[in-house]
Amino acid sequence: MTHSNKSAPVPQEKENTRNAFARQYGGIHSGTWVDLFPSSCIPYIQLSRLSPPVAFFLIYLPHLFGVAHAAKVHNTPIEEVIRTSVILLGGSFFCNNASHAWNDLIDASIDKVIPRTQNRPIPRGAISPRAALVFTGFQVLGAVSFLLVLPASAVKASIPTILITTYYPFAKRHTHLAQFCLFLAAVVWVVIFDTVYAHQDLPADLEVGVKSMAVLIKGRAKLVLWLFWACLGGFLGCSGYFGGMGLRYYAISMGGCIALSGIVILRVDLEDPRSCWKWFSSGFWLTGTSIAAGMLAEYLAELYYAARV
Repeated sequence: MTHSNKSAPVPQEKENTRNAFARQYGGIHSGTWVDLFPSSCIPYIQLSRLSPPVAFFLIYLPHLFGVAHAAKVHNTPIEEVIRTSVILLGGSFFCNNASHAWNDLIDASIDKVIPRTQNRPIPRGAISPRAALVFTGFQVLGAVSFLLVLPASAVKASIPTILITTYYPFAKRHTHLAQFCLFLAAVVWVVIFDTVYAHQDLPADLEVGVKSMAVLIKGRAKLVLWLFWACLGGFLGCSGYFGGMGLRYYAISMGGCIALSGIVILRVDLEDPRSCWKWFSSGFWLTGTSIAAGMLAEYLAELYYAARV
């Protein structure tokens, strides 16, 4: 008698699932552009979370928010706005590379036992810990080279962020509030999306004993995210009020961000890693762009009216 073996495809299904998770910053890049580079460079691109570049823009966009806000408030010449934005773009690039390489270097032992991260360059042996440390050092030098072009006050203001970024990989060993270490709880926008991202690994984190915001708020995550959402609206409102922003800001920056982030919180299934990745990787673009667009619209309108006077 011939028996049908319906369980045979299961290992392949598991492999496909693991590969899908690995594309969510688990060690397999998602952009075909990466394959244009020499094979020896690809693990470092993966180490830096550059494909997709969500993590990079998650670092850069808050800087762009600040530039746009300051430009509107101080009526800064557009040449200076462009120059500062370009400097911060370069600095954010190297900061992104350094922070993620440092994070993976410290977290290598944890990444080995988390299904989604087992294939990252260091755990799989594509990059040695020593090579990762050297790479991190060069990226730090690159970030510093851009930072020193900025005013001394900007350099001083960056010191807390540097210290927090250095400590961040250790935070999950000491506290559930690691996400707050990203921007001292000031950038609630980052915390919302980083918390959604962290839910991809919640079951594995619970099994391994890793602390995270997702672990801390397990069972009441949506409620906490809605509280963050309310805080985000409040902070954006206060920023607009004290910055003397106009209707464009409130309609595009505040209104757009609140509406879009609300949709993300409403629609994301925190128990489904695919859903978490989908709304993390797409939602932050929409909300971040709306914040920046509203402030840039205010700034450009200011330049337009000033030119007519």
